[in-house]
Amino acid sequence: MVTKTEETQLNRLESQVDNGGGGAWEYLCFVRKLKVRRSVKVLKHGLWILNDTKKRSSLGPEEWTLYEQVAVAAMDCQSLDVAKDCVNVLRKKFPESKRVGRLEAMLLEAKGSWGEAEKAYSSLLEDNPFDQVVHKRRIALAKAQGNLSGAIDLLNKYLETFMADHDAWRELAEIYISLQMYKQAAFCYEELILSQPTVPLYHLAYADVLYTLGGIENLLTAKKYYSITIDLTGGKNTRALFGICLVRCLLCVFPFHLPLKFPSYVCIDAINSFICTSAIAQLSKGRNKEDKDSPDLQYLASAALEKEYKQRASDKLSVLTLAFKSLKVSS
Repeated sequence: MVTKTEETQLNRLESQVDNGGGGAWEYLCFVRKLKVRRSVKVLKHGLWILNDTKKRSSLGPEEWTLYEQVAVAAMDCQSLDVAKDCVNVLRKKFPESKRVGRLEAMLLEAKGSWGEAEKAYSSLLEDNPFDQVVHKRRIALAKAQGNLSGAIDLLNKYLETFMADHDAWRELAEIYISLQMYKQAAFCYEELILSQPTVPLYHLAYADVLYTLGGIENLLTAKKYYSITIDLTGGKNTRALFGICLVRCLLCVFPFHLPLKFPSYVCIDAINSFICTSAIAQLSKGRNKEDKDSPDLQYLASAALEKEYKQRASDKLSVLTLAFKSLKVSS
């Protein structure tokens, strides 16, 4: 994941190169280091270096890395002739390279030759069944053809070997959600939370899935994970704050006392409410003391949202107030 500092540095370098201030090679190296896709810029500045014999020869062995980088960028931009030329140069230099073979398969994919690309990827996997990039290209190929069930099968097979790949779990969860397979998506987010418990995005996504599934048990668990998200973000996640209000609103419609029916879940929820109360309280300062000390997380969340809207979107505050009234939520 790219940090704000890295993104600022990348944008500064990009602006410098675009305005003729030099540093094209440094920019291309930084893009490669961060693994971001700036295909149009990479194609433009990469070709500028490759087309200059003196600049190209000064790169030494890195020349071939640049050819690969430009080839991928050209495929992204559908400049297939440029991509083909780069791949041909690499094939001539490295006639037995599997890495170049992967680029050739990607070029077939970019041309829309799905069958030929699939055969090429399958052949590469026969030689090296642990090539993660090729596995992921096959998954992308299935998605590009609209074959989501095929993509799910390939992802599940991939995760049997590469269980620690967080991006793959997240991709699988998003596909399940697009197919309204929420229980399967919930399982994926549970795996992500187990492996990276301090990432608030996973707690939030899991809470959203549980909220969508509905039911008392799922709603109470969703509230718990919205609370954890608020705690991890210092009370600054607007989506989680809204989630708390919406879950509480739905729970109010059930015609019985939850503590009598589900004591264990209410206990867990109360503990998490206490944990993130201090985080939300930072955003809801200035209320009456008795309101501050209220243990009801819903009211703390609604107060935090109102303060956030006053500071950042005062013109939308009336919309928020009306929404709270319709949901019978009040700070």
